[in-house]
Amino acid sequence: MNYIGSKNKLSSWILEVVENTIQQPLSQLVFCDLFAGTGIVGRTFKPLVKQVIANDIEFYSFVLLKNYIENHREIPYAENYIQQLNELETKKGFIAEEYGENGKADRLFFSKKNAEKIDACRQQIETWKASTEISENLYYFLLASLLESADKVANTASVYGAFLKKIKTSAAKELVIQPAGFVKTKNTHQVFQEDANKLIQQIEGDILYLDPPYNARQYGANYHLLTTIAKYDTFAPKGKTGLRGYYKSVYCKKKEVAIEFEELIKQAKFSYIFLSYNNEGLMPPEVIQTIMSKYGKYSLASKNYQRFKADKTENRNHKANQTIEYLHILEK
Repeated sequence: MNYIGSKNKLSSWILEVVENTIQQPLSQLVFCDLFAGTGIVGRTFKPLVKQVIANDIEFYSFVLLKNYIENHREIPYAENYIQQLNELETKKGFIAEEYGENGKADRLFFSKKNAEKIDACRQQIETWKASTEISENLYYFLLASLLESADKVANTASVYGAFLKKIKTSAAKELVIQPAGFVKTKNTHQVFQEDANKLIQQIEGDILYLDPPYNARQYGANYHLLTTIAKYDTFAPKGKTGLRGYYKSVYCKKKEVAIEFEELIKQAKFSYIFLSYNNEGLMPPEVIQTIMSKYGKYSLASKNYQRFKADKTENRNHKANQTIEYLHILEK
């Protein structure tokens, strides 16, 4: 999934830094990914640690985490249900009318056929759930598979803050539901959908990994359509992009972020804290160092890498930006 701030290219480096910092075997430790997003970092640590606790306030993230993190055993007949979804006839519903080509709202997030396929799949998944034909594990597996697959044919430059004026090549391809595979483990894992600063008061563990929003871009606005597909609820979409009401993170507010961050560090009942934050973030490195140093031994790791950013054009052109990723470390 195209995701703002994704740690897909950095997860192996994060793991390396963590292993070099902590002397204990990871297999004995509880790892918490508090701002988990699509769960990339949690997925990296899942087969290596005693348990992963993953959290994100956004519902689309919660769905992905329920599959990628909490699901840890093989799900019987999962592939069969994926096949049934792919064989469904298209059906005009909320997504087609509000976000599809030739829909009543004139929004071009999906081609007509793909929007109607999303509606058909989403309705069928809910029917299976209501009749108790499928388990909770299978429900989130199917939802995550639908979200990931729908995202691949979305008619956007990168996020859902805008749609393109014409259907691009990748968005014209027929939607095929691909199974959202997950790592199988013997141990169980926990997933939450909570405000990070509230949840931190209720949990404890060994390694706390923090990857909060770095700037003023609100994830709830940029990925609103994924939440709408995931919830499939009734509401009145607003504005040109059909926005829904969304959670506004304090971590996206320059005047408040440092206070919120320090409260989080203060409350954290974890021996090791690792904060991912790049050189373009709202909090300067020296502010982070000052805050974290109050609560234990502070150190810093950094890595230069090429971050790809979508241009705001009709085509998905990319320009590489040299970015410094910081991993701030606190031994509390």
